[in-house]
Amino acid sequence: MKTIMRPFDFPGCMAGFEDRPQRIISDFSKLDFDYVPEKLVHRDGPMQKLFSVMRSSVEKSMNQRMALTGAVGTGKSSIAKRFCLDFQEWASKKGQRVEFAIVNCRSRNTSSGAMLKILDRFQPNFPDRGFSTAEMLEILRKHLVKGSVHLVVVLDEVNVLIKKSGSDLLYSLSRFGDERVAGTRHSVSLILISQQPVNEFLDAATLSTLKRTNQIALGKYSQKELADIVRQRVELAFHPGTVDDEIVEFIASVSSEFGDARFAIELLENAGRAANDENADSVGPEHVRAAKALTYSVVTESKLTSLDRQKQLVLLGISRMMRKKAFATTGEAEKAYALACEEFGQKARGHTQFWEYMQALGDMGLIGLGMSGKGLVGKTSIITLPDIPAKALEEKLLDVMGRK
Repeated sequence: MKTIMRPFDFPGCMAGFEDRPQRIISDFSKLDFDYVPEKLVHRDGPMQKLFSVMRSSVEKSMNQRMALTGAVGTGKSSIAKRFCLDFQEWASKKGQRVEFAIVNCRSRNTSSGAMLKILDRFQPNFPDRGFSTAEMLEILRKHLVKGSVHLVVVLDEVNVLIKKSGSDLLYSLSRFGDERVAGTRHSVSLILISQQPVNEFLDAATLSTLKRTNQIALGKYSQKELADIVRQRVELAFHPGTVDDEIVEFIASVSSEFGDARFAIELLENAGRAANDENADSVGPEHVRAAKALTYSVVTESKLTSLDRQKQLVLLGISRMMRKKAFATTGEAEKAYALACEEFGQKARGHTQFWEYMQALGDMGLIGLGMSGKGLVGKTSIITLPDIPAKALEEKLLDVMGRK
């Protein structure tokens, strides 16, 4: 007899998923990379410098140019977006109209593609063929004159556009005011975003139109700054009481290796998801470690195998001690090491040798070592286990060491 399968009998059918309530994260949109908070943490200086330069585009109809440079995750795109929104509001209170167009030059890496994005601000569904770049620039000019518009164009990852299509579009936009009719009030200002300094890839003619002093170089975030960023996202995106401050500090410590706010926010989100999947009431250290292992892990079986027995025992003791802790002291680690040695019939080495083992494990990235911080008295070395859940590390070590 032929069996008839109902829709929910098929493997992978949606009916098989458990509709688990989200008890940890209250608003996932606040963790999205495209979300820009109303207040950017630790970026007041760059925002103020942008305003100091750009305000003359509204007050005196001057075309201005600024460049934002810095590594991934230093806030370049967020600063540009937040500035455009705040600048538009500031100008509106003065009775001036500011519009802005943000162009991702990685996806729009030709002059015509970038111009289509800019024109879309004034004429949605502008035809994507049949007009040259020069013609599109003239159409843009008519829109600006007609509406007395001050336009801010943000070219994100501008180096990709220049590499593919040259710098002609930048030159044309930076000289946009040369043909302005007397009495008209409009301007075009540029914010150029790249990881490398802009002057490294511009030709001499275009470089001459940009002021070399109008550049903001953003450094990587410090651990303290990352903690403040994570703390802000917790307040915006998580249910109250689900992420305590020790976890915030732990995520900042793990992320400080890169100084990348995006990485810290991604860790926070993935840790929140892991906690919810376990039906936990709050995010714990193991959830953060699981998130780090998922995002970027340096713990491999080959590294664990390469360790001598004493270092393996140090790491085993730490893994057992850290299951419910984000931070521990070296004194706690030394006691846990002694217990592991006793279990395996090994003689625990003295404090000096133990400390050398710890430094070696730190150099390999298997543990984190730092000086005491919040909640610890005096100058004591503290340990973190940032890269893998403690339980998973213990299991891996026992496999490698031949003890199930």
